[in-house]
Parts: sequence; C-alpha cells; structure tokens
Amino acid sequence: MTGTSHPSARPATPDGPYLPKLITVLREGYDLAALRADALAGLTVAIVALPLSMAIAIASGIGPERGLFTAIVGGFLVSAFGGSRFQIGGPAGAFIVLVAACVAQTGIEGLTLATLLSGVLLIAAGALRLGTYIRFIPYPVTVGFTAGIAVIIFASQIKDLFGLSLPMAEPGALVPKLAALWAARETISLPALALGLGTAGGIVACKRLVPRWPGMLIAVGAASLAAALLHLPVETIGSRFGALPRLLPAPHLAIPGWAEVQAALPWAISFTLLGAIESLLSAVVADGMTGRQHRSNAELVAQGVANIGSGLFGGFCVTGTIARTATNVRAGSRGPVSGMLHALFLLGFLWLAAPLAAYIPLAALAGLLAVVAWNMAEKHELWGLIRASRGDALVVGATFLLVVFRDLTEGIVVGFALGGLVFIKRMSDAAQMQPVTEHPYDAAGGDLVVYRLSGPFFFGAAAQLGAALDRIADFPRAFVVDFTDVPMIDSSGARSFDLLAQKVARMGGHLWFTGTTPALRHVLLAQGLRSPRISYLPDVAAVQSALRGEADKPD
Repeated sequence: MTGTSHPSARPATPDGPYLPKLITVLREGYDLAALRADALAGLTVAIVALPLSMAIAIASGIGPERGLFTAIVGGFLVSAFGGSRFQIGGPAGAFIVLVAACVAQTGIEGLTLATLLSGVLLIAAGALRLGTYIRFIPYPVTVGFTAGIAVIIFASQIKDLFGLSLPMAEPGALVPKLAALWAARETISLPALALGLGTAGGIVACKRLVPRWPGMLIAVGAASLAAALLHLPVETIGSRFGALPRLLPAPHLAIPGWAEVQAALPWAISFTLLGAIESLLSAVVADGMTGRQHRSNAELVAQGVANIGSGLFGGFCVTGTIARTATNVRAGSRGPVSGMLHALFLLGFLWLAAPLAAYIPLAALAGLLAVVAWNMAEKHELWGLIRASRGDALVVGATFLLVVFRDLTEGIVVGFALGGLVFIKRMSDAAQMQPVTEHPYDAAGGDLVVYRLSGPFFFGAAAQLGAALDRIADFPRAFVVDFTDVPMIDSSGARSFDLLAQKVARMGGHLWFTGTTPALRHVLLAQGLRSPRISYLPDVAAVQSALRGEADKPD
C-alpha cells in the first residue's frame, strides 16, 4: 500500500522489538497540543465504536455489554502495550462467526476461557517472534476470508433486519440458516425492516454527504428515537437483554478443569490465528497511511495481554480493527494515547448513557452490521484477483467457499497451502536454463558446453532442470554451469548438481561452476563437492583459458 505523509511521521528510533510504542512516543516528546489531538481522535473513534461494539456482541450471541467491556479493557491495553502507534483494539466483525459457534458449543464460560487461553498463545507467539511470519499470509487468502466473513455476518443479521420469528434456535451453518429464514418469511415485521433499512441508508448518506460526522451513531440514534416516539412494535436491546450495567464488572478468574480446557483450546487456537492475522493486517494498514513501521511481535504480545484482560472483565476476544484504526489516523491521532482515551470515553458513555441503550432497536443494529459486511467484502479486490490469474482465482475462491460453507480456520489453512503451491509453481516457471553460444571451444577433440541458469534453483525447479542437465551432460568433455543470474539455491537444487558431478566424473569429463553469487557458494559448501573432476572459476573466460592451457600441454 502506498503510504501518505502523516503529521507525526519521524525517523524510526532504534528501540527493541518488544518496546511499546507508547514509550517511544513519550520519549520523543509529548506536549499539550498532542494531547488535544489525541483526545479529539479518541472521541471520534469512541463514537464509532459505541454502537459497533454492541452490535458485534449481539451478532455473536452474547449480551451487548460484553462488547463494550471488550472495547474498553481490550482497547486500552492494546494501545498501552502495542507495537503500533495508531492501532485501535476491540471486538471485530471477523470474530462473529467463531464467537457465536464457541458460545453455542461451550457457553459463556467456555468463551471466556478460550479468550484467556488465546491471550496466552498470542503472548507466546510474540515471544517466539512469529509475528514476522504471520505477515506472510498471501493477499488472496486475506481477501477470500474477509469476503467470506462478510457473507456470514450479513446472513446472521437477516433475522433481526426483517424482524423474523423462528420457532426454534437459528441454525449456525449458512445453508440451514437460509432455509430456516425462508420458512419464516411470513413473520416479517415491516416496522423492523423500515428501521433496519433506514439505519443502513442513513449511514451511507452520512458517509457521502457529511463524511466527518459520526454516521453510525447518528443513524442508530435516529432509529431509536423514531421507535420510541412512534411506539413501534420492534425488539430492542432492553426487551431482549434488559438494562445495561453502568460500570465494569470486578475481574474474575475461575480455575477450569482439564475437560473445560480441552473443550476451549480449539476455539482459543482459532481466536489466536485470526486475531494475529487481523491485528497485524490492521497495523500494516496504519503503516501505509502514516509512513510508520509497527513492531509486529510487540503487537502480538499486546494483543495477548488485551485478551487476558478482556476475559478477566467479562469481555471476549480482542483484535486490531481496521476500520476504527483508519478512523483514528484520519482523525489526527498522534500516537497510542488516542486509543487509550477512546477506551476511557467508552467507559464514560457506559456510565452516563447505559439506560438509553435499552431503547436501541435490534433492527437498527442489524442495519449497521449489514453496512459493515458490505464494506468488509472488498468486492473490487475480490474480482480483481479472480481476473488476475488462475492461481490467484483458485486461492481466493477456495478460501472464500471454505469460510462460507465449512470453517474459518480451515479456509485460512487451505488457502495458505494453495497460495504456497501457486508461489512454488510461479518460481519454478521463472527458473530457466539457456545455452550460451558465444563461448564455442574445441580442443583435443573435446567440447565445451556452457549453460547459464537464471532464477531461483530450488526444489520446485530442481526436478525439471535437473533432468535437462543430465541429458546435456551425456557427451561433453568440459561442462560449465554459470550461476551468475541465480539469486538462491536450496539443498534440493544443490543435490542435483552433486549427482550431475558424479555422472560427469564417471564419463571422464570435467564440471566447472562459474559465478560469484552466494548461491554458488551454497552448492560448493553444503554438498561438499570436492571431486578432482569439479572446479570453480569466476567466469567462463577463465574456464576457456584453463582448458586452452591443458590442450597446449605436451603429451
């Protein structure tokens, strides 16, 4: 992503990989002007996060207060300990599917335990410096699973958006869910549908007409006011969940048994994998917008601390959120203080306005999440990858379909594997072997055959080029392999030259390696090629001179 200049951009400081960016910012100097900018940015993000956090929690099958607890505790800790200056942590739409399934299988206690275990795993991942490798997830995989999650989120909101009444619990899988919703189509509530569509339309209109206004809060507030004044027969937060608490609960930790840990661990692994990808992707987006560089392993450690804190205070899994992080940057944030203030503003909203939240219609929150799902889908990127190449289309399509119809983690793992295979195929195709005709030589009845390799010579290309090398080496007295244009070679590629050297030696020929690249040194050292029939010279001209000298020797 192309970066743009940010007011606070300065040369990076040589701090350690785990030092929180908050300390870096304070060391650089933090004044009243920076505090005012961060306070305004934090307030802006809090206004966006307030309805969104409750909507994500409700869509996940838990109470709206848990979404606020997650945003307050997790958001504060992510900013305080994180490796990104601008990251905003909290509940994310990408987790709706996983959280809902976890709650359905293990209950709220299992969700809390999975969140705590995920925090431990994220800290371990950061300590092992795995953040460097998690960033290598192929772009088609991220687009595919994000689009798949968007479809599932939208499907999960159809019931509340249309005010449908189901005779039984709503199925989790997409196909049975759609079948159950279609069977209940006669129960549609026109007031709920009007509020939901009105909320979605209001958010879109605010974004286009007055983009600096808090469109989500305005649209949800207007829907709530209309429902209350017109006495519309729609379900609200208060009618389904009761009154919201006005303060954070006391931290609580129940000692689980081994059976509970076994049940929660698979969900914790899924939370860890998705949370690491989502948070580092969000940090990369912030880097692209500001020209800064985040510390990936410090960010993972902070996400782990935030998940543990969230679980202790009744929240659920925390991750970096791309939309809120981007909002933070656009609002003029100077550093992590804005994220910490956003959490404190949310705590103030909870204390002051918790009774008013009871009047929010669930259809309005469903309309909000419908807009979020539409924006998440990355439609242009999805179609662009499908049209780009068959390999990218395979990866993004498989990831998307597996996420939608199977499982989120399965989609990521399979997509990553397919992405790796596509990369190997492309790198194998890039490796070439071409004869060099500008160096003819004939002496003492022998031939000098020169072939130049180009591109990476690794296991993907070794079999293809190795067979060709064997065929070429059937007759020549002197066989030269020029490594000048080979950027790398692995042990599989080196092994093919070991076998080639043995064959040339058996036929009474001589194998020469030329070039000065590290790849050539790897061949010579890793395989221990020390045969008297194998020689190394810097270039082909040196080989010609050596052969000419041998031909001129008297018998």
